[in-house]
Amino acid sequence: MGRLLLTVGTIIGLAGPALAQVSEAWARCLNENGAYSFDVAIAACTAVINSGKETQATLAIAYSNRAYAYDSKGDKDRAIADYSNAIHLKPTDSNHYNNRGVAYRAKGDNDRAIDDYGKAIELDPKHAQAYSNRGYAYRSKRQYDEAIADLTTAIAIDPRDADAYNNRGYAHRRKGQLDQAIADLTKALELNPKLVNAYSNRGAAYEDKKDYERAISDYSKAIDIDPGDADYYNGRAWAYYKAGKAQQGLLDAEKSLQLRPNDANTLDTRGHILEALGRREAAIADFRQALAKDPNIKDSIAALKRLGANP
Repeated sequence: MGRLLLTVGTIIGLAGPALAQVSEAWARCLNENGAYSFDVAIAACTAVINSGKETQATLAIAYSNRAYAYDSKGDKDRAIADYSNAIHLKPTDSNHYNNRGVAYRAKGDNDRAIDDYGKAIELDPKHAQAYSNRGYAYRSKRQYDEAIADLTTAIAIDPRDADAYNNRGYAHRRKGQLDQAIADLTKALELNPKLVNAYSNRGAAYEDKKDYERAISDYSKAIDIDPGDADYYNGRAWAYYKAGKAQQGLLDAEKSLQLRPNDANTLDTRGHILEALGRREAAIADFRQALAKDPNIKDSIAALKRLGANP
């Protein structure tokens, strides 16, 4: 997956004298450099909003910053409500639309997110974050051509956007364009060597190319950065299995299931590994358990048929 990009409202638009008179409540609401907790920022922004002293423009900033704090706490509904208030007060600010789009996307509402990113782009055709975020939303909808187009525009505006390269690489991979995918993911990692998803995505692309040793290396780097992510262990387990290293794959599959018990895809992975190790009954049990969680896993269905077992 890719990071969604928010822009935080600031008080830059105020005249010099006003800046000199920023109150304690405003300082906490703006929360520059994250000096205060999100709860403190929310309380401060609420005090500013309720003060009755603000202009329409400064109220929009207060709503936007409170929305950002709610968003960061995971309260997407309150964030959306506050971004909507900011938009009502200042409908020409592209950042409010971009940020509301991020909140909609986090709720899984890609269509509303895409609409908001589109509005941000209408207001500011050079809004690289909005293009990048819309590309990610299209990616989530499996509209890979649209995703690639938006992410390409984002990169043209901001060539140092590692997330855009990562997401475009993912889209290229899903379209079977593996060389373009690997090139984009490698560029993402040049720009941000700690971008863990880029290692995982490039590992998957190498896996698709049957370059299992490079896939194992990339999944290992992802695990080094984030050892608590079950997907990375499952990815490496499958790469080990395809490379003929079933015993090593089994260790990773077990670790993945420790981190995320009863995951259907990982049970399918372990089933294939157990089959390769000659442990037929244990493999059948895993394939059946995988299908109990997700009846649409075709590999598990095919494996049970191959083993002469009923689902």
